[in-house]
Amino acid sequence: MMQKSVVPFSWTSLAKFACLAVATSLLAGCAGMGGGGGNYHTTAYAPTPGGGPVVVKVSLKTQNVYVEQGDQLLMGTPTCVGKPGYPTPTGHFAVTGKDRDKRSSTYGYWTNGSEAHPGTSGQSRGPGWHYVGYPMAYWVEFAPGYGFHEGPIWPYPRSHGCLHLHETAVVKFSELVHEGTPVIIAYTLPEDDKWGRSIERPTDYADPDPAPALMISDHWFTKPRESELLPPKGSTTGSTPTASTGSGAAANPAL
Repeated sequence: MMQKSVVPFSWTSLAKFACLAVATSLLAGCAGMGGGGGNYHTTAYAPTPGGGPVVVKVSLKTQNVYVEQGDQLLMGTPTCVGKPGYPTPTGHFAVTGKDRDKRSSTYGYWTNGSEAHPGTSGQSRGPGWHYVGYPMAYWVEFAPGYGFHEGPIWPYPRSHGCLHLHETAVVKFSELVHEGTPVIIAYTLPEDDKWGRSIERPTDYADPDPAPALMISDHWFTKPRESELLPPKGSTTGSTPTASTGSGAAANPAL
């Protein structure tokens, strides 16, 4: 269940908590956020009406997510998979639910209304403090306790089993999938040779987390993110993707 913050958002409190951001990043795992997108951009196409079901495939070896419809790649985007001891499950699954405002039940902050300190839900700081989980924005669950969500795209496995998506991809991914969408996770996939080499990875994974005042606020879930899908492939309707984090100098094509 999502933990609601009682700390109102303000730029004054954000500045007050900014010094805690670096310490917070040391706990970043399944729920750590990383920094902004810079010029990184994710291209995604809307499905073709009547073109068949959308399927999500994940390669653990290349840490790539492929969103497909038939033989078309709607979106190819990097992910970060489970680290040793916290493996991402393999097999055939299906999307069971989505939650834009999901928070971690294990990793987050303890706050007393004026201070916030990183910690885990089982380690209370005492009377007057309450726990607020890390934001796991645009959660898409495919198995109990496992899902896709916004998070840093490390170049090696580092999550607690979930599948991180970059902030430029997470809204688009959520728009492309629905309850029942098949999810196939394997160590390797034919798509790795077909499309995997064209998928660029962001370099902002080691940036410090944003200030705790923002991360414990509900404003985290409403901040601008890339969201617009391009028209279906073959459509003559023009469209320009909405970029909230940069000019799109590094784009992941949907080939």
